[in-house]
Amino acid sequence: MPYQTVALIGKPQHAATHDSLNILADYLLEKGCKLLVEESIAKELDTDNLQSCNLVTIGKEADLAVVVGGDGSMLGAARVLARFDIHVVGVNRGNLGFLTDIHPDEISQQLDLIFAGQCVVEERFLLEVGVYRHEKLKSNNAAVNEVVLHHGKVAHMMEFEIYIDDQFVFSQRSDGLIVATPTGSTAYSLSAGGPIIMPKLDALTLVPMFPHTLSSRPIVVDADSQVSMKVSKVNSDSLQVSCDSHIVLPVLPGDEIRINKGADKLHLVHPKGYSYFNVLRKKLGWGSKLY
Repeated sequence: MPYQTVALIGKPQHAATHDSLNILADYLLEKGCKLLVEESIAKELDTDNLQSCNLVTIGKEADLAVVVGGDGSMLGAARVLARFDIHVVGVNRGNLGFLTDIHPDEISQQLDLIFAGQCVVEERFLLEVGVYRHEKLKSNNAAVNEVVLHHGKVAHMMEFEIYIDDQFVFSQRSDGLIVATPTGSTAYSLSAGGPIIMPKLDALTLVPMFPHTLSSRPIVVDADSQVSMKVSKVNSDSLQVSCDSHIVLPVLPGDEIRINKGADKLHLVHPKGYSYFNVLRKKLGWGSKLY
C-alpha cells in the first residue's frame, strides 16, 4: 500500500465537512492506516484512534493528506505542506473546488483507486513574495494561487512600476495588480479578466485591477522571472500585499515587492480519469461535445 500514514485536514465547525471527515476516518482505519488529524478538527471526529497534531507534524510524518473543504481550505494547508514530501488530495465541500477533486458521495470509490495506485500526481509551484524597504526585507510569505498588491480598505487608484528581471516594463495607475500562478489562473485572476493557464505551463500571469487606461492588458511571463513592483512615494500608506487572500503584508509608499517562483512544490493527487479540461467545463459551464 503506497500510503501508510494518512492525515485528515478540514474546515472546523462545518456540518458537511464533519460528515465527510468521519467517513474518511472509518475508511482509513479499516485500511489499516495510521491516522493523523489536524488539531483544529480532532475533537469533531467520532473516533479516538487517532493522533492530533499541527500541519508541520503532518508534513513531516504523513504520506498522504486528505483536505476536506473548498479551495480555501486546500490553499491554507498547501502553503505549509508544500515544504514537505507529502501527497495531497481534496474532498470538495466548498463552492467551485478547482483543487478538490473528490465528490463527497464518491469518497470510498475514489480513494480505492488512489490506494490501488490508479492516480496521477501533479506538481504545482508556489510563489515567494518579499516586501523590501530601503533594500531591507521587512516581511515575506508564500502563495499557491496569487500575490495581489491592493489598497487595504477602500478601492483607490495607486501608482507603481513593474520590472521583469530588473527590466522596466511599464508604470501604471490602477487599483492594484494580481500576479497569479497557473493554479491561481482560475481564481481571483480569472475574475479580473486574466487568462486560464494550464497547470503544466511554467508561467505567471500579471493582471491589472481596473487600470486607468484602455491599453492595459494582462501579460504572461516566464515563471522563472523575478517580478518586481516598485510603489510610488505619492501613494497613501494603506497598501497591502495579500497571499491567496489569507495572509496580508503591509506596504508603505516607496517599498518594493519582489515575487519569485518558489523552490517548494505542492504534490496534488488526482484519481484515475481526471481531466483538467473536464474540470473547466463543469466548473465554468462550458459547452459539451456537439456530436
